[in-house]
Amino acid sequence: MRDFDATREPSGKKVHGAARNGQLPFVIQKHAARRLHYDFRLGWDGVLKSWAVAKGPSYFPGDKRLAVEVEDHPMEYGGFEGIIPQGQYGGGTVMLWDRGTWEPHGDADEGLRKGSLKFALHGEKMHGNWALVRMHPRPGERAGKPNWLLIKEHDAYERPQDALPIEEEAPDSVLSGRGLDAIARDSDRVWQSNLSRFAGVSAAGARRRNPEHSERTPAKSVPIPMPAKPRDWSKQLRGAPKEKLPKFIEPQLAALARSAPSGQDWLHEIKLDGYRIQARIDRQKKQVQLLTRNALDWTHRMKSLAEAALALPVETALIDGEVVVLEENGVSSFAELQAAFQENAKRPLTYFAFDLLHLDGHNLRNLPLVARKQILQHVLEASDAAPTIRLSEHIAGDGASIFRKACELGTEGIVSKRPDSKYSSSRAGSWLKVKCYREQELVVGGFTLPTNGIHGVGALLLGYYREGKLIYAGKTGTGFTQKTHRTIRDRLEKLRGSRRPFAEMPAGTGKGAIWVKPGLVAQVSFSNWTADNLVRQASFKGLREDKPAKSVVREMAEADPNPKAKQAPARTAAAAKALAPTRKSAGAPAPSRNATGEDLPIPLTHPDKVLDNESCVTKQQLAHYYFAVAPWMLPHIADRPLTLVRCTEGSGKPCFYQKHRNQMLKGLDSVDVVNPKTGAHEPYITLSTSEALVQLAQIGVLEVHPWGSHNETMEQPDRIVIDLDPDPAIDWQIVASSATEVRKRLRKLGLESFVKTTGGKGLHVVIPIRPEHEWSAVKQFTHNFVLAMERDAPKLFLTKMTKAARVGKIYLDYLRNDRNATAVAPYSPRARSGLPVAMPLSWSELNSKERPRFRVGDILQWRKRLSRDPWKEMLRMEQRLILP
Repeated sequence: MRDFDATREPSGKKVHGAARNGQLPFVIQKHAARRLHYDFRLGWDGVLKSWAVAKGPSYFPGDKRLAVEVEDHPMEYGGFEGIIPQGQYGGGTVMLWDRGTWEPHGDADEGLRKGSLKFALHGEKMHGNWALVRMHPRPGERAGKPNWLLIKEHDAYERPQDALPIEEEAPDSVLSGRGLDAIARDSDRVWQSNLSRFAGVSAAGARRRNPEHSERTPAKSVPIPMPAKPRDWSKQLRGAPKEKLPKFIEPQLAALARSAPSGQDWLHEIKLDGYRIQARIDRQKKQVQLLTRNALDWTHRMKSLAEAALALPVETALIDGEVVVLEENGVSSFAELQAAFQENAKRPLTYFAFDLLHLDGHNLRNLPLVARKQILQHVLEASDAAPTIRLSEHIAGDGASIFRKACELGTEGIVSKRPDSKYSSSRAGSWLKVKCYREQELVVGGFTLPTNGIHGVGALLLGYYREGKLIYAGKTGTGFTQKTHRTIRDRLEKLRGSRRPFAEMPAGTGKGAIWVKPGLVAQVSFSNWTADNLVRQASFKGLREDKPAKSVVREMAEADPNPKAKQAPARTAAAAKALAPTRKSAGAPAPSRNATGEDLPIPLTHPDKVLDNESCVTKQQLAHYYFAVAPWMLPHIADRPLTLVRCTEGSGKPCFYQKHRNQMLKGLDSVDVVNPKTGAHEPYITLSTSEALVQLAQIGVLEVHPWGSHNETMEQPDRIVIDLDPDPAIDWQIVASSATEVRKRLRKLGLESFVKTTGGKGLHVVIPIRPEHEWSAVKQFTHNFVLAMERDAPKLFLTKMTKAARVGKIYLDYLRNDRNATAVAPYSPRARSGLPVAMPLSWSELNSKERPRFRVGDILQWRKRLSRDPWKEMLRMEQRLILP
């Protein structure tokens, strides 16, 4: 179809046997030609076998996407992203949407010849098993390009029909991170000439590359526009005093607030989790400097940002902002940011600009904040620096509701600013920060060795400075990766010292410690400060290279933006007691605040009572946990009869089951359940609110077990639970594949299912159904289902409860589908050492090499998964159980 005399493109002659002995490449190119479509290309026999897929691939097996076969393309074309000139075949914009390797299932030549090619994709977006099936021409249809169907096969990667399509979930390039519009605007690459690869520079493209990425990962390089010509900003600068471009301005800092400010006199920005950076632009010297909050020059570490800053149409400027790495959900990640500075990093940096301090020889710092941000917005909109440099948008309105929404999205919190405030190089009250969870920079004063013998650290011993002394603040032994284990250990070895750097330490806490000179600063998240002024449940987030150790002090929430409002103190009850030791009633109800800064809906007695010795989780922390997971847990337990496991003395101590409500259980509701033996109506526990869920912490509930039916349809279950309870000797992968086998068999019956951990060694497969059948019928269906699995694999599966017969097998428990039987609720703690959690999983998580584990005390580490609830679709399902 291409006219090679016109375009002199590589014709792509076959190279027989190419790639046969190595990995086979595949690419998917998003192509905006006459119509937007996706070019699906499989590398085979030296060329790219190609199909045009109008709607793009679908992860739902029921979608059969039309794929029109087109001519083979040269292998060199697979790496192309840019512009095909108009007037040529395929003229338009081409994006490299996905890439990776593929492997045929069987003989690929035979599959192509017969019109049935099955294969696996290992890409950045596309995974799992797929099929291309050639369609037969209809009677009387003229011969033309063969039509095929691209179909997702059933496996762990498939998605339900109403899931977000992958082309909407991940619309941008895997090569540059750009969208189609940005690729068309940049025009940095054009498919032309008779070279063996595309030309990388166009008429518009003597544009600078991204050295930060081009040196490390050339395939990910992002074109940066040429330096823009300065614009005339005199109109916007009218009234601003003149000055020379400052070398550096001490940054304005936000004071930590107890709660978000109310009223309309505040602007609210998302609190970013990155490095504070001033961008200093001097066009006459052709110089951009990226300066940390302590005036360290980090330009060499962020060359892509420096080149993007040169694209701003200014003579001189000083911009205040934050450098971050964004996760797929748009939330900044400090851990990813640290990884971006490591060798071979592939994570693009983004600079969020939130203030403009100087512009073209004028001092803007005395202008109101809204005026400075408006000028900054004009500057950014007049450039092509996006998406590398972006404006930090703000929202005006009620701070409390904005703060709650920010926490729901998984962000660190918000920064609230007075719109009329001047820029002040201090921690002024006109900027306030409110955090969704506690976070603090602490100095590393020592470490312990890991018990598993790896080259890393067991725990970091942490502290902060007060009056020149290093005060011990506790330790952290979680949050490390394999890489951070090694790098931190290597850095600490160079700082080894012979003397303890902490002024004082609790007895026994320094046992086995290796002391270091206090030079490293660690950023940690934690649940709260204890009565002994130690961080509880601290988790390592990264090292702060932009802050000297001597500047680290304990951060206290002293600012109160709403002085007239009555609100609970930010300190925990234990901390309040420590600050006021004359208080007598230690057991009196104490108000508390949850992880999002809101007051818990009920007071707690003895909030610092430890309910688990291994994790040191207190009653207050358990209440925080229940309140945090309430929006996700309640839909699966609300308005159902419940059985509670109460452990008033904590895990590992005697517990008891309670299903009947009595006068002692304040805040909980009851529902009448008929006793089938006596006919009497018995008041069973039920609940429907987050307040009631938090009440469970007050009475020491460590497990929640709901019925498989609602109160209104109590005799007709709407959930089926198949419990896979393995012998301890069974490997995790076998348990996971067994759950996948349950799913496959259910799908053959037309039933979708969901999976969760039990908090132990097993898994629950849960099937939502319409409440149409009696308990006995549902139980019989489940019994027949597991019996069939036992017959097919008697060496692996067992359906009888006999303990002695379970050795080396997985017990398929169907008895949870009986009236009065229960199963542990999703997100429920378990009354075991460490307080593990029964956690909903996506089916793809069963592919992990190790059993996924979650604990109540580690919620700060896994709380972001709540925004990607794998059971969300269950609540909308109306599938019917068809019985014989």
